[in-house]
Amino acid sequence: MTSLSSRRVSRVTAALAGIAVSALALTACAGGSGDAAEPAADSTDAAAEGYGDLTLQLSWILNEEFAGEYFADTNGYFEEAGFSSVNLVPGPSTGVAELLGGTADIALSDSVSIGSAVASEGAPLKIIGATFQANPFTILSLADGGDIATPEDLIGKRIGVQDSNTSLFNALLAANDIDPSELTVVPVQYDPAPLVNGEVDGFVSYITNEAITVEMMGLETTNLPFAQNGLPFVAETFTVTDEQIASNREMLKAFLVAELRGWTDALADPQGGADLALEVYGADLDLDPEKTLAGSLAQNELVVSEETEANGLFTISEELQALTIESLAGAGIELEAADLFDLSLLAEVYEENPDLLDYAG
Repeated sequence: MTSLSSRRVSRVTAALAGIAVSALALTACAGGSGDAAEPAADSTDAAAEGYGDLTLQLSWILNEEFAGEYFADTNGYFEEAGFSSVNLVPGPSTGVAELLGGTADIALSDSVSIGSAVASEGAPLKIIGATFQANPFTILSLADGGDIATPEDLIGKRIGVQDSNTSLFNALLAANDIDPSELTVVPVQYDPAPLVNGEVDGFVSYITNEAITVEMMGLETTNLPFAQNGLPFVAETFTVTDEQIASNREMLKAFLVAELRGWTDALADPQGGADLALEVYGADLDLDPEKTLAGSLAQNELVVSEETEANGLFTISEELQALTIESLAGAGIELEAADLFDLSLLAEVYEENPDLLDYAG
């Protein structure tokens, strides 16, 4: 499951503008439990009384990808942080529409999707932390098929792209100066069957998900990781509206505390995270146990880095912010770091809870 020439800017901005416009339009007509137009006042009294219900929009289905959220919920960390309940809403979704429409309080997304909405239409959104220090997106291909190992290998190929990943794929093309007319985009869903069946040469995937699925079929695969080909952006970003930061700061910090505790557990117990997906949260999805555990192990490698070892989980260093902004610029998304990131809440969380820095025990 996220990032400079004038030609690139016009090409990509046009492709992304429609996504941002449709999401922004929802602010005029949508409402919900997380309505940003009428946030609860933030105060010591409110914290003491609790924060009520919270809606978290997930980027994907209820598989192992959200092991930290499952632990936080199961082990009572959300409750201890002051929430009556946390509603985990499955995707796929970038979370932009839900945040702007007020149907979600917080969304897990990626910096390309959020950055495009901010840059194209001035969406009032900020990233306050990131689960994945490196984005997991890849163009998956079969070694004896498309064998797409470099961006240039995309030219002339049929690439399966899901609707919610269109902006990300456009960003990859722009960052590598490839015109969309040089290849064929084939609309697909998330099942990699079109790749396996030879209907497409490449398939937008997660290294921690569909790539594992195909490899477990005994097929030799080739990956073109976005992170190593012009888009080294953070992913699974905790994203909120500016209004939430202004009015519900303590609530957001309490949420981050619960999340940090949950992901500390997930890192220590990948099998437990897989089991929660298999037996509880994704019990009706018929998940494969072997693949679920493999995904749980693989994603933990994206959650930790030298940066998190030094400064804690979810941190986005100034260097990584700069790399993210640079990757977005390569895709025609022109922003400053301050337009996209607000890491001050996370900094306060660690200042107030220094024990959370030691996630490795």
